[in-house]
Amino acid sequence: MAPSVARLIGSVTRTALLALSLATPVASLHAQAAVRPVAEDPWRIVPPLQSSIVFARDGSYIGEIGREWRTSVSLRTLPKYVPQAFIAVEDQRFYQHDGVDLVGVAGALKDALRGRVRGASTITQLLVGNMHPDVIDRSDRTIGRKLREQQAAREMERHYTKDQILEAFLNQLHFGRRYYGIESAARHYFGKPAARLTLAEAASLAAMPKGPSIYDPVRYPARNKTRRNTVLALMAQQGFVTDAQSQAAQREPLTTVTDEGFSAPAPWFIDVVRVQAARNNVAIGEQAYRIYTTLDPVLQRAAVEALTEGVADVEARPGYRVPKAGAGKDSTTLQGAIVAMDPFTGDVRALVGGRDYARSPFNRAVNGMRQPGSAFKPIVYATAVSDSLAANEIVADTAIAIQMSSRVTYRPKNSDGEFLGNITLREALTRSRNPVAVQLATRYTMDSVIAMARALGINSAIAPYPSSAIGASVVQPLDLVAAYAAFDNLGARVEARFITRVEDANGGVVWQNRITPPVMALDPRVAFIVRDMMRDVVDRGTATAIRKFVPASIPVAGKTGTTDDNTDVWFVGMTPDLVAGVWLGFDRPSSIAPGAAGGVLAAPIFGRMIQLAGVSRGANSPWTPPAGLVIAEIDRTTGALADPFTPADRRYTEYFIDGTEPAVLRMDVMRILKGGTIIF
Repeated sequence: MAPSVARLIGSVTRTALLALSLATPVASLHAQAAVRPVAEDPWRIVPPLQSSIVFARDGSYIGEIGREWRTSVSLRTLPKYVPQAFIAVEDQRFYQHDGVDLVGVAGALKDALRGRVRGASTITQLLVGNMHPDVIDRSDRTIGRKLREQQAAREMERHYTKDQILEAFLNQLHFGRRYYGIESAARHYFGKPAARLTLAEAASLAAMPKGPSIYDPVRYPARNKTRRNTVLALMAQQGFVTDAQSQAAQREPLTTVTDEGFSAPAPWFIDVVRVQAARNNVAIGEQAYRIYTTLDPVLQRAAVEALTEGVADVEARPGYRVPKAGAGKDSTTLQGAIVAMDPFTGDVRALVGGRDYARSPFNRAVNGMRQPGSAFKPIVYATAVSDSLAANEIVADTAIAIQMSSRVTYRPKNSDGEFLGNITLREALTRSRNPVAVQLATRYTMDSVIAMARALGINSAIAPYPSSAIGASVVQPLDLVAAYAAFDNLGARVEARFITRVEDANGGVVWQNRITPPVMALDPRVAFIVRDMMRDVVDRGTATAIRKFVPASIPVAGKTGTTDDNTDVWFVGMTPDLVAGVWLGFDRPSSIAPGAAGGVLAAPIFGRMIQLAGVSRGANSPWTPPAGLVIAEIDRTTGALADPFTPADRRYTEYFIDGTEPAVLRMDVMRILKGGTIIF
């Protein structure tokens, strides 16, 4: 016999003999010393930690918050075969012993003598060790620990009923990952409450306590199924189920759920929920709550899929290059972020903070600060239109030089290296001409542009330099998307909202997060005109790629953005019931690819998201002009009123704030007499 086997058998023999001695009224002084009571009573059943459950706006389950994901359930709510599966594999004489199974100990000793080492712990002993690991350390293989555990198990059986112990055991067990307790395991592996587990599913979970990571049904389905069938066979042998029931269950396929049973993968959203709840004095780590949120699972899934597919497309493009490794765990991985919200309430409907939460949980949508490039321009244009500049005004896309200091001259250029000369203000935004935006900011002052950004909800510092007009100052993606909401809802600033309410375990509301009343930040007429200009960006400008995914019947407006050296690309856009933004870039700023642009890389992701979420989104809510606008048909090339000789392809409808329309319209007699909007 090998020395290691001899030592092992000797250890088992001593443990068994001492266990038998504890069954008698008299024990040795040594044994009494070994089981002397400690500060914490290891026989007590202590209510385990509970997690808080997070729900989407439709009531579906999207996440949990807590160090241990657990929701305790009553034994009475479970089908009988659920606890029976655990008894069959862990402790078949559970209802006969007093906490220590002497028959099992003797059997373990016998097996050890034959070279087959196995444990003989009862469910009660396992509960003692799992519930009080600081007192009963199950990794401690000494006789002293075993004796303390046995004494505690017997004491627990004297104070609690078998059903109380079994219920505590099922709620205490670790099922791998962050899942604790039978309810959490059922929810995350099979997408249902424990009360609805099938016999086969119950056996799959009963197979796990021996090795949660070894028998994980998602990672190792074949391994779990083999042990599951062993559990089912044991249940039949012990009379818990019939042979026919056992055989039928063994033939069932092992089917687990995706995304941990959540209706949509939303880990970055859940992180924001956790932080906001804590900031509002909801002690999530101390109690179990039910947290109701604004997330739209359909849109969230669409956002995740669109970003995943879109980034993969970018990485497959000719010229794409992985930058040199820099600071940060994932600095060479192309990242992305998406924020989508209700433009009228600010409710965040979808949020993706990166490509892979497990590899990089940093939330780029909320905590990232990046240059928006030309996606900032609508704020500049809104400043100009607010100051009475009409969308058909002729502006110069030409080379300019601004003296910043005695040694520095700022010369904004266009991404195509060309200048188009005199064009309309609308055309300048449609084709994203940088010199025009800089000239507007200079003409109406950067202070006014910064004030507009603040009014719309941009909280980051905007440097008072001309380059900020074309997005040189960093912004938070969430803030930028919220600012665009004012263009969609005709002028109201909204606050991003993630949580609607939080309830305690009894259903009492502990925090009601009401919608912040919108504050008008922009004249509705200005908002409409700038939004209409951004419709041209999508329909015939830098973001036409969106129309590959979204039909023309659905109104879409927005603006692309690309920073110097192609390090950040954006598209922020809207439909009548949604405003959303897409960003791509590296955490350590580096060029994505030659010729990378927001319209080529980010805009398709926006379009794909809308398509995946349902192309009917916004189709039944067309944008209509507010009161106080003059409507006329304009020549797109000259900016003048269209006449009978203007070609059809140059005609378009333009909108003017009362008083900014062409002079000839202001002299119209009928308009003077009747007042209101006039259409030409």
